[in-house]
Amino acid sequence: MEGGIHPTDPSAFRDCFSLAWRNPYVLRLAFSAGIGGLLFGYDTGVISGALLYIRDDFESVDKKTVLQESIVSMAVAGAIIGAAIGGWLNDRFGRRIAILIADFLFFVGAIIMASAPNPASLIVGRVFVGLGVGMASMTAPLYISEASPAKIRGALVSTNGFLITGGQFLSYLINLAFTRAPGTWRWMLGIAGLPALLQFILMLLLPESPRWLYRKGKHEEAKAILKKIYPAEDVDSEIQALKESVEKEVQETGSSEKISFAKLLKTKTVRRGLVAGVGLQVFQQFVGINTVMYYSPTIVQLAGFASNQTALLLSLVTAGLNALGSIVSIYFIDRTGRKKLLVISLCGVVISLGLLAAVFHQTTTHSPAVSPVETSHFQNMTCPDYSSAGSSSGAWDCMKCLKASPDCGFCAASISKLNPGACLISNNEVKKSCQGEHRLWYTRGCPSQLGWLALIGLALYIIFFSPGMGTVPWIVNSEIYPLRYRGVCGGIAATANWISNLIVAQSFLSLTQGIGTSWTFFIFGVISLVALFFVLIYVPETKGLPIEEVEKMLEKRTLQLKFWEKRDDTTTEFWEKRDDTTTMKGDDTTTKKGEP
Repeated sequence: MEGGIHPTDPSAFRDCFSLAWRNPYVLRLAFSAGIGGLLFGYDTGVISGALLYIRDDFESVDKKTVLQESIVSMAVAGAIIGAAIGGWLNDRFGRRIAILIADFLFFVGAIIMASAPNPASLIVGRVFVGLGVGMASMTAPLYISEASPAKIRGALVSTNGFLITGGQFLSYLINLAFTRAPGTWRWMLGIAGLPALLQFILMLLLPESPRWLYRKGKHEEAKAILKKIYPAEDVDSEIQALKESVEKEVQETGSSEKISFAKLLKTKTVRRGLVAGVGLQVFQQFVGINTVMYYSPTIVQLAGFASNQTALLLSLVTAGLNALGSIVSIYFIDRTGRKKLLVISLCGVVISLGLLAAVFHQTTTHSPAVSPVETSHFQNMTCPDYSSAGSSSGAWDCMKCLKASPDCGFCAASISKLNPGACLISNNEVKKSCQGEHRLWYTRGCPSQLGWLALIGLALYIIFFSPGMGTVPWIVNSEIYPLRYRGVCGGIAATANWISNLIVAQSFLSLTQGIGTSWTFFIFGVISLVALFFVLIYVPETKGLPIEEVEKMLEKRTLQLKFWEKRDDTTTEFWEKRDDTTTMKGDDTTTKKGEP
């Protein structure tokens, strides 16, 4: 059967490396395709550091916020288009060709960015990179899934998630490495072309997905590849499962080539798969992960840490925890199951966001007061809004000072940062005067004795998010759709992810300014709670199932609300009996694949 169920699964993680030792070809396929995840992660992380130096080189970028936003967001916009086109490319030309095109676009984009003479050229390069990232984000897990035995499919697809987070961590290291190098940001952005070139070469040496080949009538090619992936005794049953799957499609549609979007939406299994797959991708972004990855230095400063160096260093820790969580996912995904991992992940995310909301509420409502004495200590540097407040200025605190105007900053007291400080004009001269007296200068957040709790909240958020919501949505989307619609549906889900990414990334800072950081995290917490109920109701457990068997489960739509209980072994027994019957009767036996 196509990646049949195994009745005992003491450690899929161990089995994964055991198989890699016996058959390194499978691991080679997974890691070669997973480089697309590395590119995905690197691009999302590198721009935060590169933008600081781009502003230094281009005065127009420094003065126009819209240019800064465009440089960041054009890659996301390109990824939306790339993911949408990627679905069609996957079904039309194959998974391998889609990855090669993605690598080419990414490499071209990296060259354009590294040599950009002006902001417009830089934005064009970002669009090219985005197109490549969008295609790779949905194609890499799909290729890995279709070229992996079912027992370790989740673990191997998780390597793509690990390489995404590893790419983010690598981007922070690269940012730190090139801060003193000539051309700083050009190196940061241009070096991404190397892994794209490496993957392009590797993919030229690797075959197409065997399942895609079989659908296109290239049965001998598919069988030859499956022989390299599976033990010899399993290949015939895999081919039989593929044959039945394609014959069922032809019987239902009259053609195995044309894909009707109307048919896609009308087909019950596809529609239910899309609800689960697209829903997971949307919730992955709406629980707030990219606010942490894109704005972690800002969040650290909002929690009361004034130093830029401290904020960047803690951001590196955040990226490291994210990568560590992906390794945990590789270990547990086929051992624990997709649904259970999602539920545990979301429960932890809800608790973490609740802690962050509480901490930021405390820091906002209990910030140090503004002292007229401390403020007058800095002559001719008082914030105009504070001066014009008159008698009401006595009620001012640090937070009110910062919110009064972007031109106001808070200089903490020299004895203790929690004592009343000064509300001053925010510019480099005043900042130097404040820091010259060994005081801390704040423009985003205020001094707080609870800032360390915010760091714990951020760490817990990443620790819980990464192994579950960070990787499982990509795994589920790589295995939940019928073979005929897998490329198109994967493209739809990836597009939904990128659109959600863009919405969250563009709205976070506006939300923190409009309703406050505390309420912003509270909203993310409520969305996470909704996501938890969504997973319980709409997301099936696909652990260890043959890809064709997932379709049958969607037809029945059996809700497994008691996700902690083991699934009925009827399906396992069915496949075992089928294998035994086929083995006894030989290759001439035709075994009907019935309902489990």
